[in-house]
Amino acid sequence: MKKIVLLAGFVAFMFISCKHEVDFSPRKINYDRDVCHVCKMGMADPKYDVQAINEKGEVRWYDDIGCLAEDIRDQDFETWKGKKYKIWIGDADTGEWIDAEKAWYRFGDRTPMGYGYGALKNKSDEAKYTYEEVIKLIDEGKTKRADFIKEKKMSMSGKDAEEGGMKCAPGKCGGQ
Repeated sequence: MKKIVLLAGFVAFMFISCKHEVDFSPRKINYDRDVCHVCKMGMADPKYDVQAINEKGEVRWYDDIGCLAEDIRDQDFETWKGKKYKIWIGDADTGEWIDAEKAWYRFGDRTPMGYGYGALKNKSDEAKYTYEEVIKLIDEGKTKRADFIKEKKMSMSGKDAEEGGMKCAPGKCGGQ
């Protein structure tokens, strides 16, 4: 009987100790290795970088909130995120990580992929959009991407310029 109680206690201890709590706090960017999940560009500007952490503790990086919006459209994101996830974005003024879903967004910033939305911790006259509104606006094409692509084409030379400038995969970062 004593062995059964000890065995039951050991099994209970193993179940309790195996329960893994996911750390949803923001991760530090490894600028030598971390790249945007959508456009594959290196993470470069902490004022616009985004990270999503799923219930398994896996991280997806994005160099612009627009890339996150592009990924959200993909059914793979829905499966990947699971039931619980957290999204962090860099504050466009300070670069510190803030909760993307609680942030306020302004339009008109010069962002890494040209979507034009910068996140701020507090609501203001210029930062008046919610996270949900920004994702919807990006889905509707209300971005600065056209100006961004035009600018990038003008500054490119050689083979990329001859082929029309920056290329994105179909359905990704504005690619056709």
